[in-house]
Amino acid sequence: MTAILVTGADLAPQALALLAGHEVVYAGKTPTEEDLVALCRTHDPVAIIVRYGKVGAAVMDAAPSLQVISKHGSGTDTIDKVAASARGIEVVAAVGANAAAVAEQALALLLACAKSVVALDGRMHAGHWDKATHKSLELGGRTIGLVGLGAIGLRFARMVDALGMRVLGFDPFAKDLPAHVQAVDLATLWRESDAISLHCPLTEDNRGLLNAQTLAQCKRGLIVVNTARGGLIDEEALLAALHAGQVSMAGLDSFAVEPMAPGHPFQGDKHIVLSPHIGGVTSDAYVNMGVGAAKNLLQVLSRRAATA
Repeated sequence: MTAILVTGADLAPQALALLAGHEVVYAGKTPTEEDLVALCRTHDPVAIIVRYGKVGAAVMDAAPSLQVISKHGSGTDTIDKVAASARGIEVVAAVGANAAAVAEQALALLLACAKSVVALDGRMHAGHWDKATHKSLELGGRTIGLVGLGAIGLRFARMVDALGMRVLGFDPFAKDLPAHVQAVDLATLWRESDAISLHCPLTEDNRGLLNAQTLAQCKRGLIVVNTARGGLIDEEALLAALHAGQVSMAGLDSFAVEPMAPGHPFQGDKHIVLSPHIGGVTSDAYVNMGVGAAKNLLQVLSRRAATA
């Protein structure tokens, strides 16, 4: 029986049903590279489903039978794709499986920032009534810029269009955009957006995309939302822009280093709404991502077996 390694502690029952006939090995909730190397040496998996941790060359070399690495979700930045390609290992992702969940989280963070949901909740629980002094931001009629127009970005675009927002989008790979998304270059997006939401994968080319220079090109009072990857933002630059008022609020679901360490400068900042990278973590998305990851790896294994 061939083994499939899951870099996590569990997998949806619907996904496990698809993988019947294979030995499914779990690496636990927070597997280290050493953990994964040891499990690969012991079980020599033909496939790895990536939930947590990173899969690099050392892990691949410890599994000589490895044919495919399947992401439990859409972001493959934790997989060394160059190393995989050099070893003839395919990398696949469950693109779109968590699109609804992540888009909804982005909307929740945007609204929380614009409507001061967290701050007002805290004040109310402390016995205050700020009706006479507080004014929220109305999003209708304002402009939002989306960086990345894949399944998540386009779903989010529909949501903010329904709020009456003008939607700008940048994605060099997107084609046949819907009428409610206006394709622009990044310079235009920075200049004209009242809010910016990130929905693109992290690459070496766009690491630190939002930095001191790009934030300085934006409107004063900008709202920043990130449900993609933390590495897209220069965190020190964002913090400086928040303290200077260039950015009014940020809603963040992903971070440069995860989990966030105690004492991180974002913690306790009243201008930042935080969530622990759970945009794609819903009961529905859990099933969709597991099933998608299982189907993707089975397709690769089946195709390779047919051509062997």
